[in-house]
Amino acid sequence: MKVGVIGAGSMGSGIAQIAASFDCEVFIFDSSKEVCDIALKKLNKILSRLVEKGRIDSNKKSSILKNITVVNNIDEFHNTDLVIEAIIENVELKENIFKILSKKVSSDCILASNTSSLSITNLASNCVNPSRFLGIHFFNPAPLMPLVEIIPALQTSNNIVETAQKLISSWGKYPVIAKDTPGFIVNRIARPFYGEALRIFEEGIADFTTIDNSMKQIGRFKMGPFELMDFIGNDVNYAVTKSVFKSFYYDPRYKPSFTQKMYAEAKWLGRKTNKGYYDYSSVTVNDGNSIVDQVLGNYVFERILVMLINEAVDALYMGIASEKDIETAMRKGVNYPKGLIEWGREKTFKWCVNLMDDLYGIYHEDRYRCSPLMRKWAKEI
Repeated sequence: MKVGVIGAGSMGSGIAQIAASFDCEVFIFDSSKEVCDIALKKLNKILSRLVEKGRIDSNKKSSILKNITVVNNIDEFHNTDLVIEAIIENVELKENIFKILSKKVSSDCILASNTSSLSITNLASNCVNPSRFLGIHFFNPAPLMPLVEIIPALQTSNNIVETAQKLISSWGKYPVIAKDTPGFIVNRIARPFYGEALRIFEEGIADFTTIDNSMKQIGRFKMGPFELMDFIGNDVNYAVTKSVFKSFYYDPRYKPSFTQKMYAEAKWLGRKTNKGYYDYSSVTVNDGNSIVDQVLGNYVFERILVMLINEAVDALYMGIASEKDIETAMRKGVNYPKGLIEWGREKTFKWCVNLMDDLYGIYHEDRYRCSPLMRKWAKEI
């Protein structure tokens, strides 16, 4: 199979690595030749480390590198079976690429965008034959993260979705199907993990370390919200939050935080700048070992958890994805210790409804509205 990749940044080069590892002939294009050269050097180092660790042998490394060819322009994608775009989240640039690309490739070449937040239906409308267009959203780092969201546009043919599912599965990934709505599955459902943690901090209820340790020690999350935001990058997380908020016509559930805004503006972006919610130039970065007060810790954990469960149930209610795909997405995409709907059943949906109603009673904000489906399930038990 011949696969084209547009964009040689960390995501594009990661997708190229995956496809090449499964014996696809990969053509990668970037407007900057320097970016391509850097990507190939980094890939060579990554593969060398995998050889050292015994994950692959030297023959496999040579095969992967041989399968990747840097091309000078997208005209050289004319014989590809699939092209995945993985450039920056700029809708005008993406629209322009697909207007041009869809005229260069064959009529049966599948076209895909790796966007995490833009409308797939809108991008498809810029293509000749939009029925062969869809979203294929990998998570960073693509070679390591097992989840891939597949997002059909309104125009996408069913057989294209099935072909994409089979291909992604053959690459050793877990494909889930998501409705073309802002944030798809993961970036929609995960918003309260960050947003409610920030709200709790801004109310002066708990500090960063207490919130993070509550989620790790009580909830068994691998990372706390502030650690994870620092890992992702506070600029990236803030941008996604703003995008989802705007795309949902300013629904209060997705409202950004002033703390997020200030940290992004201060360029305290997290690990990549050595300072974010924690100072990474210091040896005193939160190690998660300090014991949190049980009462405060439970309050923090349960408040964030119920918001996550409510979001997951509401995504099912709104037909964003199947229950199976929602649960898979949150476990495989953001490493949650268990599926959120499963967690809701364990805690009981009556408990969830009561806690959501308690929060609404305190704040009287639409942010804390309870999903109709969760109310229905609570009555059935």
